[in-house]
Formats: sequence, C-alpha cells, structure tokens
Amino acid sequence: MKRKFKVGLLGVPFDDNSSFEKGPALAPDLIRKILSSGSLNSATELGFDLKNNVQWLDLGNINFSKERHFIEDIFSQSLKFLADNTRLLSLGGDHSISHPLLKAYREYFPKLNILHIDAHSDLYDSFKGNRYANACPFARVMEEGLCDRLVQIGIRTLNSHQREQISKFGVESHEMKDWPLKKMFEFDGPVYLSLDIDGIDPAFAPGVSHREPGGLTSREVINIIHKINTPLVGADIVEFNPNKDIDNMTSQLAAKLVKEIAGKMLSN
Repeated sequence: MKRKFKVGLLGVPFDDNSSFEKGPALAPDLIRKILSSGSLNSATELGFDLKNNVQWLDLGNINFSKERHFIEDIFSQSLKFLADNTRLLSLGGDHSISHPLLKAYREYFPKLNILHIDAHSDLYDSFKGNRYANACPFARVMEEGLCDRLVQIGIRTLNSHQREQISKFGVESHEMKDWPLKKMFEFDGPVYLSLDIDGIDPAFAPGVSHREPGGLTSREVINIIHKINTPLVGADIVEFNPNKDIDNMTSQLAAKLVKEIAGKMLSN
C-alpha cells in the first residue's frame, strides 16, 4: 500500500539575490505568525481543516551556511523532505529560491509543469551581473530542463530581452493586457506553482519591493489555484516584503494563499 504523502510548510528566509530592496527574508516567520494569530481560522475553501489534518505539518526554516552556496543549502535540505514523501509549500524569500527548489523537485517528478504567477517573467540571462538574481530563476530552470512546460500569468513588464528568452525557451507567457484569457490552460501532469506576490495588483498586495499596477486580484489568483486540473505537488510563495506592507494587508493575503494552496495540494 502506497504511503500517503504529507504537505510541509517550509520557510526559506533568503533575500541575498533581491535586485532592488531587501526584506523578503522576514516573510516566512511573519506569515506563520498570522496563520496562528486567530485572525483567520484553519479551514480552507476546498473543505480541509489544516489544524486537525495529519498530512499538514510545519518543517521550520532552511538553515543557511556561510560555507556553501545558497543553491546547495536549499537543494539538499528540500531533497531530504521530498525523499520522505513530504511535498513542499515553501515561503520565500526572494524569487531566486525557486530554482534550487525545482532542482530538487525534478529528482522526484520526471514529468513536471510549472505555473508561474508574477508581474515579471524572471527570465533574464543575467541581472546586474548576477545569473542567480531574483530576476533570473526561470532562465536557469529552462536551461537545466527542470520542467516540461512553463506557463506564466500576470506578466506586465516584458522588454525585448525577455521576449527573446520566452521565444528561445518556448515559454507560454500570458500578459495582463490580454487578460482574461479566452480559454483557460490545462495541464497533463503534476504542477508546481511559483507565486510571486507582486503578480497580484498592489491594491491588494502593497507589501512588495516592485509594485507594478495592473495585476490580478486576490480572488482571481485563488480561483486560478482552485481550478488547476491536475495534482498540485509543490509550491512557493515569494517576494512578500514586510517592510513595504500597509496595515498587514499583504501578510494576511499571504496567509490566506498558504491555506488555499495547502488545501489544493491536499485534495490530490
């Protein structure tokens, strides 16, 4: 009999690759605080109660060493959880953490699709001389063949280099100027969700380093998550910067997204 998987909340408090302002490293512990504060209950819209669910656990935070590259720290520690049949809902941190997380995921999911919600494509070959900047993770993902399909939603900042990268890697990038989509995409295998908080309009999520007006509503993002048509096997929520938040609006939204993503992962 196949052992039932668990879903673990994993903090990745790392923002050394932030290209503009530091702060996302503070996010994991703050989101946990909101989740346990009593301001919202533990039930998800999909009918799961996280408080009493033996499949849901908190894995604590990644431990970073001064001796090793951040990629090795995230890759090796997340790989151990995956080896124990625990699927990860990771809290960043800047978006550079997605690359090593997906390196680990590829070890266990030979077929993997990525749904990427973001204002930015994060496909720069290099940004400010750093190939591992938070503007570059999906260039590394595509170069290393860490997914079979990359679908991006919420994009609204493409320049010529990014368009070239989209064409080069065969990325399905849906810009907000074309929203809503005439037909919602479907997947044919497991999905990993990478959710940059700045994909959501700053009216709903002001706590980000790069505020880009014209984004998705919080309801639209939740509905997109709920409507993923194949198993959601992993996710990360990144780029929430508590230093830029207003009246805890973004931390409350991030906590809500944790619940709804966890509920979707547990529904598989």
